[in-house]
This record gives sequence, C-alpha cells and structure tokens, in this order.
Amino acid sequence: MSWYERATRWFETHRFGIDVVLAAFFGLFVVTTSANVFTTGDPWDGRGGIMLWSALLVVPLAWRRTHPVASAVAVYAVALSHMLAGYPILLPADVAVLVALYAVTVHGPSWSHRVAMASTLAGCLLLTVALAVHSRSMLGLLDALPVSVFCAMSALVVWAFALVRRSRRVTLEALRDRARRLEIERDQQAQIATAAERARIAREMHDIVAHSLSIVVAQADGGRYAAASDPDAAVRSLGVISETGRAALADMRRLLGVLRSDDGGTSAAVRAAPEGSAAGHGPRGESAARPAGAAPSVTAPLAPQPDDADVEPLVTQARDAGMQVSLVRVGTPRRLPPGAGLTLHRVCQEALTNVRKHAGPDPRVTVVLRWAERDVELEVSDDGRGAAAADEPGAASDEPGYGLLGMRERAAVFGGTVTAGPRPGGGWRVRFTMPVPPAADDPDETDDDAPEASSAVGQHDPSTEVR
Repeated sequence: MSWYERATRWFETHRFGIDVVLAAFFGLFVVTTSANVFTTGDPWDGRGGIMLWSALLVVPLAWRRTHPVASAVAVYAVALSHMLAGYPILLPADVAVLVALYAVTVHGPSWSHRVAMASTLAGCLLLTVALAVHSRSMLGLLDALPVSVFCAMSALVVWAFALVRRSRRVTLEALRDRARRLEIERDQQAQIATAAERARIAREMHDIVAHSLSIVVAQADGGRYAAASDPDAAVRSLGVISETGRAALADMRRLLGVLRSDDGGTSAAVRAAPEGSAAGHGPRGESAARPAGAAPSVTAPLAPQPDDADVEPLVTQARDAGMQVSLVRVGTPRRLPPGAGLTLHRVCQEALTNVRKHAGPDPRVTVVLRWAERDVELEVSDDGRGAAAADEPGAASDEPGYGLLGMRERAAVFGGTVTAGPRPGGGWRVRFTMPVPPAADDPDETDDDAPEASSAVGQHDPSTEVR
C-alpha cells in the first residue's frame, strides 16, 4: 500500500476530527476578515454581531461529512437569517454556503443535493431583492443583479464539480462492494470445493480401506481357527491376506499419488476430470487378478478406475475370501456416463463389505445387476443376521453410517437412490437404482454388447467356492 493510499484511508477513518480542525482554521480566517472589513469609527461598533454571524455560519461545517444534511440546513438557515436581518447582507463567511452545498452533494442522499441547489438559487433571487430594498431605488436592483448572477453561477459550478465527485465516489464504493462480495464468494466456493473434495477422498479411502481390511480380518480369523486342523486352509488364508494387502496398498499409493502429484499438467487434468474418469485405482479387476507375489511399483501409473464391468471380478474376490456369492445379470448392459460405473462398483463393494462385517458366519449372498430401459438396479441381499449382528454386545464396527452415507452421496450425484434394510424372511438387502440413458441413444454400444447380454440374461452362478 502506497503512502497516498495510507493517507487516504487515515483521512477517511478520522473524518470528524479533520473537519473540526479545518472548520476552526476557516472560521478564524473569515471571522477576523469580516471584523476588519465591516467596521465603523468605533472599533467595537457592530463588530461583535458580525463576528457572531460569521462564527454561526462556519461552526456547522464541522459536521459537513458526518451529518451533511443537518450541516447544510444549519448553514442555509444562518445565511438566510443574517441576510434578512441586514447584518450585513453579505459576509465573507457566506462562502460556507458553497462549502455546505458541495458537502451535501457529495456525501448526502440523492434528494438532498437537488433541494440544496434549489435553495441556493432561491437565496440568490432573495439576495437581489434584499439589495434592492437596502438601496431603496430601482438602480439598486440593477446593480444587485450582477452580484446575484455571479453567486448563482458560482453555486452551479460548485454543484457540477460536486456531482462529478459524487459519481466517482459512488463508482468506487460499488467497485469496493463488488470486490468484497467476490472475495466472500471466492472464499465460500473454495470452502465448498474443499469440503466436496474432502468428502470424495473420504469416500475413496473408506471404500479402499474398509473393503480390504474386512477381507484381511475375516481371513485372519479363519486362518487362526483352521491352522490346527487344516494347515492348507491357513496357508490359503495367508495368501488371500497378502494379495488383498498388496492390492489395497497399490490403490492407496495411487490415490495419494494423485493428491501429491507435482506434475502441473497431470494435476490439472485430474482436477478437471469427473470422478468416474479421473485416474487413480488401477486397471479393471486388478485387485482380484494381481498375482500374490507381484511387488507393487514405487510410482503407480494412472489408469482407469473400476466401473460396472468390474462387478464380476469383485464377486470373484469375495468368493476367494470365503463368501458364498451368486451373481445374476439381467438385461442388456449399456455404456454409463463418466463416474456412474465407478459409483455402481463402489456401492456393490461397500454392500459386500457390510455383509462381511455384519451378516454373521457363512451367509449366502446374491448380487443382482438388472438393466432396465431407463435405469440400472443393483441389489445385494443376504440371508445372514443383518442389523441384529451389529446390536450384539462386543460386535465390531466402524463409525456408524459412514458406509451407507457414502453410498447415498455417490448415488445422489447421478440422481440415484440407495435403500437398505431387513428383507422379508431374514437377512439384509441393499438396493441401488440409478437412471441411465436409453438404449436408443447409443446403438453401436448396444449392438456390440448384445451377444454378451443375451448370454447373461437369467444367468445365475450358484458357486460357493471357499478358500
């Protein structure tokens, strides 16, 4: 900030004090000038009244910016009073009328400067009459006319200059207000964007960590109990734990790599891409298909995120972890908008994770992926204990509602809904419905997928392979 800006700000914050000092100096000048100009043989003959009228004209100028209307009314009233009293008709202190006119035009409301200018012109007309009456002749009227015209022209010049100054002040105030509003809006947008990004990262972290850890915990418990009677089952459990841990570690490294990327172009592309098209979770089915002994790379490459085509590998991974899962696909699959496939995959992943945590031992799970004309529906149901397992004393669970909340947030982005609750006959059901473009919007995709879809209609995989 320059010295001029600092000085301007200081003057604006100390208006009244500065106006008092200026009014005092101006009053000292005009009072002494009036007393010296209008004097008679006796130094004190009439001098006291002249000094008093001059002081009364100047004193209201101390409030010319803090209370411009009241200050202008006081100055005009004193000027009119001394003019009618003839004490004398004109004083050097009458310059205060022009100062008050300028102040009320610049700092007062819009109606006040119009009234002040009209009053000034009326005062000039009254001055002509007063001078004519004082001279007691028509020649005095003609002599007073130039004086009144000069006063009126001076007032018009001051008023015009004040209007320009007022326009500039209003423009600056509007610009400051706009800048202040833009700054507030920018901060709000930054907070909203930060909150949305934190929620997105929290959902991704929850989906990755909760799903992988639930498999690790289930396999570790099973391997511990099976170690004495079936060492081979314990070895298989350790293999699944190792594979799941490596997959989760690679997914976490990709997610953190996207957040900490130093490549400006890559970071900008990731920020600009929608959730479904942003990279960061490995190739499709990688978490299920990666060999157990494969070491993750230090810098995981960016690759497409999982989508609806990766539901089957997700079911296969659940089977490998010991769950009895059946997959049913009905209808003709279609291309989903960017991010919608990831949402469907994450909802299925979270539903299977909840089954693993709450359904109890050996639940039978059915995953139904149903493609309709206007929407796609995913239903994950089980015959376990459902919510009753979470109510038992000592039941382990994470923060309540985070998984279901994340599913609903993801679904809401694409206009979908998630319902979860007990199903008739026991167990638990999670149903996710999301609108999709009609099949006619993408004929090529529909034709390409028709053979696969027709073979998938009514498919029911009853496999209950347990490792």
